[in-house]
Amino acid sequence: IHGSVIPISGPYLCYTKAEPVGVCAQIIPWNFPLLMMAWKLGPALAAGNTIVLKPAEQTPLSALRVGELIVEAGFPKGVVNIVPGVGAEAGRHLAQHPNVDKVAFTGSTEVGYQIMRTSHVSNLKRVTLELGGKSVNIILDDADIDLAIQQSQLGLFMNQGQCCIAGTRVYVQEGIYDEFVKRTVEAANARVVGDPFDPKTDQGSQIDETQFEKILGYPTVFADVTDDMTIAREEIFGPVVSILKFKTIDEVIDRANDSVYGLGAGVVTSNIDNAIKISNGIRTGTVYVNCYDVFDSNTPFGGFKDSGIGRENGELGLRNYLEHKTVIIKRPEDSMP
Repeated sequence: IHGSVIPISGPYLCYTKAEPVGVCAQIIPWNFPLLMMAWKLGPALAAGNTIVLKPAEQTPLSALRVGELIVEAGFPKGVVNIVPGVGAEAGRHLAQHPNVDKVAFTGSTEVGYQIMRTSHVSNLKRVTLELGGKSVNIILDDADIDLAIQQSQLGLFMNQGQCCIAGTRVYVQEGIYDEFVKRTVEAANARVVGDPFDPKTDQGSQIDETQFEKILGYPTVFADVTDDMTIAREEIFGPVVSILKFKTIDEVIDRANDSVYGLGAGVVTSNIDNAIKISNGIRTGTVYVNCYDVFDSNTPFGGFKDSGIGRENGELGLRNYLEHKTVIIKRPEDSMP
């Protein structure tokens, strides 16, 4: 973390310095509670901020355990504060509190809009939002079909489909569409649903009964889907995939971009030129080529459009927790060159 010296006109020394934002409210989701806590705490603490963190009401225990470890590690009192509570109450109070300088929220787009509105009632807080998605997986005719099935299954089913970047819109070029649908259904039927502690289990339980009931009415695989269908436009947040057919690359780029979301995308192809063309054309925060769900603490993560504001991780994630001050000093005449 550092500033820079800037040459300007006149007898002046000009430099910038990075400073902590201040008090940061961090609101994390239930789908990856420990990972999301690490993504939030790390950069905020590295930048010198203090934190009030609210875990999701469904998953408070992991955050409370980390709080115990923070105390054991010798953090000064008040640097990290864990505040469990219901989002509609605790989250709202944090977002509108006048002594909070920044809010970082990960969750649904609907709640993200509420956070944005509420956070500006009392002061102009800095806000970063990592929100929902309806990510695309684009499979070209020249793709390795085994790899395409493997990566699309990973993109859809990881964490029981309870993943913001889940590749739930799969666009398959017409030459391999029928085979891809057939093999996707076979792969879905072969998945073992059961006890997550059983090594033979591929897929464990949903987070709670509310989420279970929300997705229970959906079959796992929809074929012959069109872009105007609800299942192709709204985030379901469960193991549900829509498979759509396309002809040309230009067509699939336009259709992929016809969404309020822009969090992630995947491309499976053996042609690097097509991979680059699609990657450049899609308005989304992350594009995976011949892979999916690859994460690293050094790589920025976040979305375009209704999928969020700002980035987590990497240098860009660190910047979210810094203010940048410009200092201009008039130099004494005898110090002039």
